[in-house]
Amino acid sequence: MRFAAPAFALSLAFATVSSVGYGKRVADDQINPYSMALTKIGIEEAAAGRLEPATDAFESALAVDPRNRAAYVELASVAKKQGLPGKAIRMYREALAIEPNDVIALSGQGEALVMRGAVTKAKENLARIEKLCVTACPEQTRLASAIAKGPAPEQPVAAADTKLPAPVTSQSDASKPN
Repeated sequence: MRFAAPAFALSLAFATVSSVGYGKRVADDQINPYSMALTKIGIEEAAAGRLEPATDAFESALAVDPRNRAAYVELASVAKKQGLPGKAIRMYREALAIEPNDVIALSGQGEALVMRGAVTKAKENLARIEKLCVTACPEQTRLASAIAKGPAPEQPVAAADTKLPAPVTSQSDASKPN
């Protein structure tokens, strides 16, 4: 019984010290090199306009190392190019979970939000960017211009021709006796 208090204090100290390692952020230079190589391949594919192989490369990079923030940002950029703002917002959110002050991810997410019509949330991202950038940075001006431009008008859906053709009835069928 006389060792209970010191044992409890020692176990509490070990629990505190061991939990510090779990909350630590990982620097980009500690990401798996294979994941970074796949990200580079994805960037090259996206630059060449091959969006599907780029998406595959970025998703593979994230499967190798889910801490690869650059892969999330690039995957979100490809999703925006494909016209998938919901996926882009989700990928930017994952990148911001790794680094909340990533100005590129904040700007990209803001642009995707504008694409979805959520201009007020995009303005919140712009306010965060303005706090982070002491002087005007290109991401800030790009997001501000996207907000000023507003969401793209929805494409009109081509309606099917609602006129039904007149039914063709044969007079000869009606005059025949059964």
